Amino acid sequence: MSRAIAIAFLSLAAMPDMLARSSEFEVAPPVWQVALAASKDMDTGKLIAAQGKGAAIACAGCHGANGMPASGTPFPRLTGVPVEYVAKQLFDYRDGSRPNAVMAPIAKALGDSEIGSLARYYASQELPAKNTPPAAGPTRGRQLARYGDNALAIPACGDCHGSDDTGGGPILPPLAQPAAYTSAQLQAFRTGERRNDADRVMRELAKRLSDADMQALADYYAGR
Repeated sequence: MSRAIAIAFLSLAAMPDMLARSSEFEVAPPVWQVALAASKDMDTGKLIAAQGKGAAIACAGCHGANGMPASGTPFPRLTGVPVEYVAKQLFDYRDGSRPNAVMAPIAKALGDSEIGSLARYYASQELPAKNTPPAAGPTRGRQLARYGDNALAIPACGDCHGSDDTGGGPILPPLAQPAAYTSAQLQAFRTGERRNDADRVMRELAKRLSDADMQALADYYAGR
């Protein structure tokens, strides 16, 4: 047997062991992704949203019918928010990586498939048609949202979050939300109370924003 053939034979013989070892380096998908892949059900989520389930009170009580909260409330809209983002946030509430006294017990009362169903239900809801164009909003808010601030090393919010209505990707949510909600989240990122952002991106950016800048952004996006 030639040396080249012997090496090839030994390599083939070692292949199963090499493949087994390579699997040790595979990254398991996040739990929210597994939950979404396991079921396409939306009916369960629709029922929980309207009626609740045990400690998981009806979502509609705060977030409004079909995920549209009443004007002036501090609750975020869930209508049309990416399915991946809603699922991830509910899992984060449940495991404590996004602490919240109200949402934690609700999320803990939901199983994986119920979280997936809720996420699918809200993502499937269509935003109501806008009868008037969005208001211009605060000048400072528009600057930060559309262009950022180089002096503060703050990129434009839209660079990551994309469309005001649909967001910038699976786990990059839309920012067209009630002002009280947006302001509260920016403050929570700044203090570290909210810490489920990848690579601390939002926590670091929020530290560079003044209270006035946070309010300007909140007011701008509330008018989108």
